[in-house]
Amino acid sequence: MYTSQDQQRIFQLSKSILGNTLPSDAAIVAPQLREIIVYADWCYYVENEPVLADAEYDHLFAMLKKIEQDNPLLKTDDSPTQRVAYGISERLPTVAHLVPMLSLDNTYNAEDLNDWAKRCSGIIPEEQIIFCVEPKYDGASISLIYENGKLVRAATRGDGVYGEEITTNVKQIKSIPLSAAFEHSHVHQIEIRGEVVIHKNTFAELNKQRANEGQAPLANPRNAASGTLRMLDPNEVAKRKLSAILYHISDVSIDSGAAKPAALNSHFDSLQWLYSIGFPTPAKELKTFDSIEAVIQYCSEFEGRRDDLPYEIDGLVIKVNSIVQQEKMGMTAHHPRWAVAYKFKARQATSKLLAVEFQVGRTGSVTPVAKVTPVNIGGAMVSSISLFNEDVVREKDIHIGDTVLVERAGDVIPYIVKPLAELREGKEQKIIFPTHCPVCNELLEKPADEAVWRCINIACAAQVVERIIHFCSKDAMDIRGMGESNVQKFFDLGLLKIIPDLYRIDWTKVAQLEGFKEKSIANLQAAIEASKSQHLARVIFGLGIRHVGETTAKNLARSITQLRDFYDWDEEKLKALDDVGPKVAASIVHFFASSENREMIDLLEKNGVNIINIQQHKSTGGTFEGKSLLFTGTLAQMKRSEAEAKAEAKGATLLSGVSSKLNYLVVGEDAGSKLEKAKKLGTVIILSEQEFLELIEA
Repeated sequence: MYTSQDQQRIFQLSKSILGNTLPSDAAIVAPQLREIIVYADWCYYVENEPVLADAEYDHLFAMLKKIEQDNPLLKTDDSPTQRVAYGISERLPTVAHLVPMLSLDNTYNAEDLNDWAKRCSGIIPEEQIIFCVEPKYDGASISLIYENGKLVRAATRGDGVYGEEITTNVKQIKSIPLSAAFEHSHVHQIEIRGEVVIHKNTFAELNKQRANEGQAPLANPRNAASGTLRMLDPNEVAKRKLSAILYHISDVSIDSGAAKPAALNSHFDSLQWLYSIGFPTPAKELKTFDSIEAVIQYCSEFEGRRDDLPYEIDGLVIKVNSIVQQEKMGMTAHHPRWAVAYKFKARQATSKLLAVEFQVGRTGSVTPVAKVTPVNIGGAMVSSISLFNEDVVREKDIHIGDTVLVERAGDVIPYIVKPLAELREGKEQKIIFPTHCPVCNELLEKPADEAVWRCINIACAAQVVERIIHFCSKDAMDIRGMGESNVQKFFDLGLLKIIPDLYRIDWTKVAQLEGFKEKSIANLQAAIEASKSQHLARVIFGLGIRHVGETTAKNLARSITQLRDFYDWDEEKLKALDDVGPKVAASIVHFFASSENREMIDLLEKNGVNIINIQQHKSTGGTFEGKSLLFTGTLAQMKRSEAEAKAEAKGATLLSGVSSKLNYLVVGEDAGSKLEKAKKLGTVIILSEQEFLELIEA
């Protein structure tokens, strides 16, 4: 889905935002943040390869939430802030969780924990709160369902609402009971959440065995656990000797007429109860405290002995102990309000900087990549580290030959914190940035307002390949089978030179290549043919216009009848659109003014690719014709997407935030700030969900 160059580009973008080197224009930064977070979620939950430090991810997520709160019109319904992070493998069947598996909000210091405790107290100001603390295990999340005492289903976390069904594999984990004595407590059905982990010693033995067999070592216990659960052969799963820690009861059904077990009234007692009937829980590590100050002290002390535990942990989880209080506090779309994670400090190690390579991305950006002596940090071997740009190198005064301090907060892509200048021997060399492109040898340029050097040769082979890869990617034209390796292969063989060549490939030559059988060719041809009918927004995103992400592409597509309309648009007209600021507008104008790009668009259309907005809004004469509408809060009778579809079918234009342009606000439970803002405006008609339905059905 994402190429190595995409990865480098997103790393560079995330570091630029974290380093405050990007412009502060919220309309530009918001879609960039969404792109980074969606990519990070995909890597973490689907590929089991985290690419951002937990602290960095949390900071970017918080930044996006703040931007959307301050600029409601920038919020989109598909924003990561509006839902639980997603990602489901297609290899296993999916099943619905009885209760959504939400993420946890994170804290990193005493101040954060105090703020969280104040928010909890603010919801139930007259009640005493007891806090329960447990280790935050670094493994793969699972959900187990028992019916009449029998394990009937196990699933991965998936997207939080649906997970992958892995019952057979979970049955290979000997620490998970296949049956339990729930009948004594009149429990008919129960859903239990937990984490699949690998004992540190078991992990070491596993890697030793793989080395003896000539196999590559597994990166870390978490990835090994997650990957094992997705294996298709249960026998191989059994060989990995997985363990599990169960830490939460998410749903329980009691026999009719029976009383709920008293143990289910508190988190502490519920885990002790599970432990007593044979479940692996953190019962021995659980601690309760009657003040947040005592929690903070315990967190500080515990971090020093994290390595004493048999399993990897990356922090502690603090929960409100009372289940009744948990229910009062509720949850957001992303996390429960009654629980929070306290994350431990980042892992660090030193290594030797051996060399620096320069990689060229899709937009011509030249990224320095440090090659270091392989070093194990937090369970993963690190040998390549992005240096992002020349300014970072100069600011940190990094030299080839330096001993450098490398950091990985959790299981993430590393970065160089600083060189250890005091260890220099005098043989170290300054990093010299190339004046010419390392691929095409064209002179590089560095715009005054940017931190990166760029190759401006649009025909540069590295850029051409990356543009084709981007065009074929899942979020663009979704040409499955035309991934990085095949694009590179076809390009090297001369079968692809520009994007439109995808639609005029010489298949007789492809048939002569190793690995391309009749079925694989037919599948690839079908995927290419299907891409011709993609929505215009995907075409715009696939063109790779600089600064134009998926959300901006959607807004652009909605504003035109067909792609060539942009030939006549100037920057002022573009800036009137959502998500388009000065920089984005200038980039769009520059792209469509190019004769090469116009020729590419002509060729795409000639080869059958849709460049028409076939989904433009048409008059319906419905209840909301000519009116704008926005939903807020949780709807009780239908999903948000269903309600929006009904509104659009009746002629409504959906907005992402409250403004003077809004006509109707439909309010569900926990409406929040949008409702308050609409009331202050005084011009917005506020509807309940039932009132909305009555208007729809009228």
